[in-house]
Amino acid sequence: MKRPHLVVLSVSAGAGHVRAAAAVCSQAEAAGLRATHIDIMQCVPPWFRWLYADMYAALVQRAPLLWAWLYRAMNCAGQAGLLQRLRRVLERRFSARWLAEVAALAPDAILCTHFLPAEVLSRRGGATPRIDCPLFVHITDFDVHAMWLQPEPMVAGYFAGNAEVAFQLRQAGVEDERIVVSGLAVMPAFRAITPSPGLLAEYGFVASRPTVLLMGGGGGVGALDAIAARLLDAAGGFQLLVLAGRNRAALTALTAMAPAWPGRLAAIGFTDQVAPLMAACDIVITKPGGLTTAECLAVGVAVIVNAPIPGQEERNADYLLEHGAALKAVDGPTLAWRLRCLLDDPARRRTMAQHARALGRPDAARHICDSIYSHLQGVSRC
Repeated sequence: MKRPHLVVLSVSAGAGHVRAAAAVCSQAEAAGLRATHIDIMQCVPPWFRWLYADMYAALVQRAPLLWAWLYRAMNCAGQAGLLQRLRRVLERRFSARWLAEVAALAPDAILCTHFLPAEVLSRRGGATPRIDCPLFVHITDFDVHAMWLQPEPMVAGYFAGNAEVAFQLRQAGVEDERIVVSGLAVMPAFRAITPSPGLLAEYGFVASRPTVLLMGGGGGVGALDAIAARLLDAAGGFQLLVLAGRNRAALTALTAMAPAWPGRLAAIGFTDQVAPLMAACDIVITKPGGLTTAECLAVGVAVIVNAPIPGQEERNADYLLEHGAALKAVDGPTLAWRLRCLLDDPARRRTMAQHARALGRPDAARHICDSIYSHLQGVSRC
């Protein structure tokens, strides 16, 4: 029997939307689906990609207050606001290529891990090429921004990270039967991990010392070398592993620093071993992006959220703080103090890790695939 074809659409504005799409695709076959992933930023003109992805990264790093204003303005304006309408006109204008690719695949269902393709698909009316199949939306933060909400009844289902997001959707008018509390889709590597002390030995670390993982995201966002130096100066007796991601300058600086802290500092670039590294560490220091937050919860590790950007990262940070899974640092001195507090209190670290594990949903991607498959089976029986 032919397996239903699921097309998963992401946007590489930040790494999380792409990671969520990849996680869903990794579970599709087990759920009886075949999946194709398209990052629509690879199907738009370079200048539009710069405007949508690179400008976003620049805003959140260099002008967070401006980003905060835009985030609130677009949320409060609703879908009928002038700013929202102008944005959608621009999006539709440069969506022809990826729409044609999707239409050529003739999918049985589409899942969007970013609001852009969901908006375009749900507001096209009778435009060509015609794409006529159920549309699903996976909200990849622990909050709902107005841009995720699409006209009724264009979306067959929303996948929410937690019960609060589901409540927000219902308050916005989405029927309960179209909401699934799935968690955020993380890769299978984050499921049922057994910590491996031998992994730390590869970096010259010993299992008997507390180990801290400092993450800068896939792009190595932030002055990681300066943060590492401050933390190592502020407290002793711990080992610091820094994930520099694709930030080669930070990796070079950190590698040059390492001899000054023998056996205490190691740095690596982009890696697919984030899950076992998280599991081997006692504390993770990170920006609270939606997927990174979900990965920390799936592993079950104490977290310090570092200088969350206004908007979605603040909401993700709030979720962790409210449930006792994280501490929050707003600047360098605060981060150093928070780390010292956790290093001096192993019991508190363990409690935070337990709270994180209780919130984690490592099987979210499989849950999403199973729900889509069940929906398609129900439609075919009708």
